Amino acid sequence: MTRAALFDLDDTLFDHRGCAHDALSALYESQPCFQSMTFAALQEAHADFLEQLHAEVMLGRVSVDAARIERFRRLLHAAGAKAAGDDPAALAVLYRDTYRQRRRAIAGAAALLGAVKRHVPIAIVSNNILDEQQEKLRFCGLDQFVDELVVSAEVGVSKPDPEIFRVAINRLGVSAQQTVMVGDSWAADVEGARAAGIRAIWFNPAGAVAPNSAADVEQLRSLEPTDQALRVILGKARS
Repeated sequence: MTRAALFDLDDTLFDHRGCAHDALSALYESQPCFQSMTFAALQEAHADFLEQLHAEVMLGRVSVDAARIERFRRLLHAAGAKAAGDDPAALAVLYRDTYRQRRRAIAGAAALLGAVKRHVPIAIVSNNILDEQQEKLRFCGLDQFVDELVVSAEVGVSKPDPEIFRVAINRLGVSAQQTVMVGDSWAADVEGARAAGIRAIWFNPAGAVAPNSAADVEQLRSLEPTDQALRVILGKARS
């Protein structure tokens, strides 16, 4: 019986990808040097630099603010920027401001969390820093449904390390066998949860092919309709 639910936050409940797209679009339109690249190429380069520097932040090697500026310094270099007025710190501010203005939850997130909370406690398990994820939850009105927020920067390990999932279930006072994890990353959320002995559900709105087709992992293509997603999360879709 399912007695607790764990959720990833970014791109499972919070539309990080959409906010990032909007913020990068603002930069693309405002910075002539970026238009030497296609927007798709700019997105790919930005995603690579973001991932590289996020890992450094999680390891405590660089501050969040310094990582943001360095990300755009690298992006300007990739675009071949040479003008003295190309300021990575200013770009970091524009990106951040636009991202914050466009913050939103994934469609159906609030309704689904509210429905799940009526049955079991909820924890968020996220590879990020605490204040940033707290702010996202508050802004989107999701914090009211969350019993525990477990972030990698706080506990010292990141998904897919099983230990971060164990921290979450220990805080909720349940066993791995009583818990379900919902997340969009196969490597971090699905494989990490399964390594901890937790049933995993892959949130797969794009309909991607599972990396391991032999794995017995249920999928959600959408958080809506609420009743249907709730049945999958509570394990009733198989009954």
